Amino acid sequence: MPPVCQPWLHRFAVLTALATLALIGIGGLVTSHGAGMAVPDWPNSYGYNMFTFPLSMWVGGILYEHSHRLAGSVVGFMTLVLALWLNGRPAAKWLRGGSLAVLALGLLASTSSNVKLDNVLFLVGTGVVGFGISFVWPQHEPVSPRLARFGLLALVLVIVQGVLGGLRVTALADWLGIFHGTLAQCFLALMCAIAMVTSSWWQGLKAKSQPMTVPAPVRNFLLVTTLLILGQLALGASMRHQHAGLAVPDFPLAHGKGWPATDAASLVTYNRERHDHREFKAITAGQIHLHMAHRIGALVVFGHVLGCLLKLRRTVGVTHPLAKVAAGWFALICVQFGLGIWTVLSNKAADIATLHVLVGAASLVTGALLTLLATTVFRAEPRAGAGL
Repeated sequence: MPPVCQPWLHRFAVLTALATLALIGIGGLVTSHGAGMAVPDWPNSYGYNMFTFPLSMWVGGILYEHSHRLAGSVVGFMTLVLALWLNGRPAAKWLRGGSLAVLALGLLASTSSNVKLDNVLFLVGTGVVGFGISFVWPQHEPVSPRLARFGLLALVLVIVQGVLGGLRVTALADWLGIFHGTLAQCFLALMCAIAMVTSSWWQGLKAKSQPMTVPAPVRNFLLVTTLLILGQLALGASMRHQHAGLAVPDFPLAHGKGWPATDAASLVTYNRERHDHREFKAITAGQIHLHMAHRIGALVVFGHVLGCLLKLRRTVGVTHPLAKVAAGWFALICVQFGLGIWTVLSNKAADIATLHVLVGAASLVTGALLTLLATTVFRAEPRAGAGL
């Protein structure tokens, strides 16, 4: 069996993707409960190493924020393992060098009275263990050059994502949370793509002669639609981190109108009549425009995904695998549309808002994988030696 079809590699990639989805869900709970600053320091948690933080202190918003940090650490570790697995023997020297750097950092930290012993032991222990593992694993050749690069890209993204999350806390910058949330969606899509292309199902599709290819205009439309969903998710992240989720608290009208007024007198009225006490800042005209842009974006995405479904059915047939996936994609968008309405009408209930985030992530992943299938497997007749 070719290395790319290693079943345990595929299973681990799927597990990493699922862990990433769970991490996004926990992040959604953090934002929905307004717990982003429940733990005010980073990378420590109230001065403790995050892995030795006492369970007795996991209360209120701290429970959500600290759980998010631990889940992020788990996903980061799994991504490191996946990147090593995909890159094979050449990655051993990177693991060795990185472990020596962590070990040196731990020894240097031991000379400072400002660094706690648990942090020193964690760094030194991690460096020693990583250095030892580098001599025994991995010992195989890279799975494929392209997948090896994707593994490295995933590792870089998860590191950047962790740093963004930390800076969001230490810099007290809500706007960093927008990039943090959007990058998480991109990272999930990459994880799911790696999981798909390491499967035997993918290799089986690549090996078969595809009787019906997808025309270039349809492939381009799929890509544009997927990017529109990513943009819509970025708007949603902007709303959450700027507390604009309930800048317009009614639906289908907006402050009782087709388009809400944003003059000074109207803003005073909106804020006086506000019933949500979780939002500490007054509603602004910018927040209202952002909220309305998200509503318009939802309609645009809905129309585009419906267009993708109709185009695929017309060009490749109703029974084609891509048309079936597109039907599921459209169903997801319908659910997402309903959850968006429910989020507003429920006064942004935390569980509903978080489910809205998760279904949005699933919608992006579906579009990304559908586009990948249309531009590789179903693009043209497979060529000898070609493949991912």
